[in-house]
Amino acid sequence: MRGKNIRLVLILAILSLIGISIAQIYWVRAAFNQEQDHFHRQVNAALNQVAGQFYSINKINAPNTNPIRQVLGNYYIVMVNSPIDANLLESLLKKAFSSRGIKTDFEYGIYNCDTECMVFDQYVSSDALPVIESLNQLPAWSETNYYFGVYFPSKSSYLLNRMKIWMFTTVVLLVVILFFGYAMFIILKQKRLSEIQKDFISNMTHEFKTPISTIAVASEVLQQPEIVKEPERLLNYATIINKENKRLKGQVERVLQLASLENDALELDHTKISVHNIITEVVGQFSISHTQGTIDFLANAKNDIIKADKHHFMNMVFNLIDNAIKYSNSSFQIIIYTKNEGGNLFISIKDNGIGISESEQKLIFDKFYRVGTGNLHNAKGFGIGLSYVKLMTKEFDGSIKVESSVGKGSTFIMNFKNG
Repeated sequence: MRGKNIRLVLILAILSLIGISIAQIYWVRAAFNQEQDHFHRQVNAALNQVAGQFYSINKINAPNTNPIRQVLGNYYIVMVNSPIDANLLESLLKKAFSSRGIKTDFEYGIYNCDTECMVFDQYVSSDALPVIESLNQLPAWSETNYYFGVYFPSKSSYLLNRMKIWMFTTVVLLVVILFFGYAMFIILKQKRLSEIQKDFISNMTHEFKTPISTIAVASEVLQQPEIVKEPERLLNYATIINKENKRLKGQVERVLQLASLENDALELDHTKISVHNIITEVVGQFSISHTQGTIDFLANAKNDIIKADKHHFMNMVFNLIDNAIKYSNSSFQIIIYTKNEGGNLFISIKDNGIGISESEQKLIFDKFYRVGTGNLHNAKGFGIGLSYVKLMTKEFDGSIKVESSVGKGSTFIMNFKNG
């Protein structure tokens, strides 16, 4: 699928999920408000029933106005203007609430307006004591202007519990959104890998095409009969073929080594090696073949012995130095230094190259990934060098990180336990 099609599908899918989510939120809120209105009506009916029973028991006329007032969303007060027995009130409230299907905890209090104080307060669980059916033993109180209040502390959770089907559909929608996000992450990741592999094939074709073309030209020259009469020229073209052949062999080996390492098919020789000796040897090779810059090696570590495979560790150092040279604008300046700290050996390779942006620093160790080279056009390779270094570092129980900023060069730091 092309990039534009993927983006279009992604945008449409996101818009669809946003629309479904908005609709779900709207209907959940509407259902909650409906449940809240139903709860309010049932509570008002129950409290009216209780107030009417108190008016009947105390033989007083019911007021012309509504004796119930909702102070807050979950707090109601009822004016009765008659004596209130706490046990009786609790029994009547439980019976009225139970008859209307209100099964949640509540707290009630009795307030005396004459003395302006709360004379009783009680919390009642939804599984409290059974309702008292007999109302014969009612004490005769002379106080008036009483009212009682009822508070529902768990009203919201109670209403949500009654909306189980809506909670279920909301959870299902969240799961769908999570799976969609994960699927999009996988699709975009595969798309990026596909693009990287496409670049790798293009780079590999270019890298192989150049030495193959050179070998082909040199072979044609060697096939000329008169070349035998020019031994120096013959040796020169034979040297070119040998050099390009080694170059091809090295490129193929790098790809095969990485594949073998990922499949755990590569046999490594974990022996004690001298890091300083290996770095000195690699630096010497570059100093001969690259004269447009300087490589300084500061061997500050007193203990440079680690356990690793000598051949592969040499390749690691070679790749890091080669990258430092490859991504330098003009003349390169590379500083390699070592130090010991906490029983570990730290190896730093610092360059004055184009640097790596923060977003790319997270990707440079991925297989086939190549850093953008800006105005540089001589940066060749498959994009497997740093991936190889990362995997080999892990095999040798070490770690590697990069510190860089655009235009200010990069520093690669490897950390290994001393052997």
